[in-house]
Amino acid sequence: MSNQKVNALLKKLESRSARIGIIGLGYVGLPLAIEFCQAGFFVDGYDVSEKKVELLSRGESDVDDVPSEAVRKNIDKGTFLPSTDPAIISNDDIILICVPTPLSRFKEPDMSYIEDAMGKILAHIGDGVLVILESTTYPGTTQELIGQKFLDAGFKIGEDVFVAFSPERVDPGNPRYHTGNTPKVVGGITQDCTNIACALYLTFLDKVIPVSSPATAEMVKLLENTFRSVNIALVNEMAMICERLGVDVWEVIEAASTKPFGFMPFYPGPGVGGHCIPIDPHYLAWKLKSLNFYAHFIELAGEVNYCMPSFVVQGVVKHLNRHNKQLNGSSVLILGVAYKPDISDVRESPALQVMKSLIHWGANIIYNDPYIPILRWGDGEIQSAELSEELLKSTDIVILITDHSEYDYEWILENANLIYDTRNGFAGLDDPEGKIARLGASSQTQE
Repeated sequence: MSNQKVNALLKKLESRSARIGIIGLGYVGLPLAIEFCQAGFFVDGYDVSEKKVELLSRGESDVDDVPSEAVRKNIDKGTFLPSTDPAIISNDDIILICVPTPLSRFKEPDMSYIEDAMGKILAHIGDGVLVILESTTYPGTTQELIGQKFLDAGFKIGEDVFVAFSPERVDPGNPRYHTGNTPKVVGGITQDCTNIACALYLTFLDKVIPVSSPATAEMVKLLENTFRSVNIALVNEMAMICERLGVDVWEVIEAASTKPFGFMPFYPGPGVGGHCIPIDPHYLAWKLKSLNFYAHFIELAGEVNYCMPSFVVQGVVKHLNRHNKQLNGSSVLILGVAYKPDISDVRESPALQVMKSLIHWGANIIYNDPYIPILRWGDGEIQSAELSEELLKSTDIVILITDHSEYDYEWILENANLIYDTRNGFAGLDDPEGKIARLGASSQTQE
């Protein structure tokens, strides 16, 4: 019987008659929905947010990498149906879980969104369905949480239902790699689970990498992001070291990058942001604690990156002091609040921590970000100020947090009083008045 269900799903995938359901229409789910639509499938999208579903139903996108035109096209064709009614997944052959997996205030994984998704799945599906988890989590989640819930409900995995994990690899704003051309790693609970999941992704991808288990696939994702977290922490610490040694870390990195082997450049900054790098390593550290193993290296990297916003504020204070000013009462303009250049995503952005710290020490904060006209801040919201000559000249110091390509750095330098550069965005510009201080370069190297 299981072979019949496997073959039935594979035939539906080949003929594009399989109906696909996606739970969670955010930065992971929406790009997937559009890729499957473009591959010839009908896609049902479920999201708890009425505002998001209304937006998508009008053919508008709120995800940087998904053009509104692509959403509108599939809404008009009827190939993409977003809804706040979980019953929409009742007729789906394949369901992908793309919900948030945040950390609690105790740095523990919050599985409530996955558990809620599983509750809706069990309430609305029959057998013969493939369920894939794409949300990043700790090794063992797919087997222990999703698999066990199916078993408790009387399903036999690999016979009645098929379960796999395939980590999302979204890099918002990347001009070269996106959901449609980034290879997928897939690990199923059984071999049939893996085979069907691979067949699904091969409907729009050229390369899919099967691995031996969901836990392996889960670990792949954590390794990828822990690798970045650790290396960013290393170069951030190098920046702090270079300041104390009177050496320019940016020059050091540029020179080291000329080595054709054994070196990969990473760059310092005001901290790490986005959903993945600040959060994912904590999933692994949490899991290992339950096995009586303490991940010293991983947690140390997290601590270094977590401290960078405070280090930036210290640098701002020193730069103001060198020019006979103090932070308390100063007017500070933040350039860029997105967590990386040329996107509108502020999740875990270090800019938010820098701003909170500056306010704590009595500074008056203004921000400009061409991608974020309104920033939700605490219980309210603040608007991006228009970047003008008058604004630059009226503020005591400008802090470059996010180096958007739209900024005219030469013009900003010409009109600003003082600048603290956390991204080396003003590199190469003539600064005879000593307006600029840079993260990772001591005052000796800046004068």
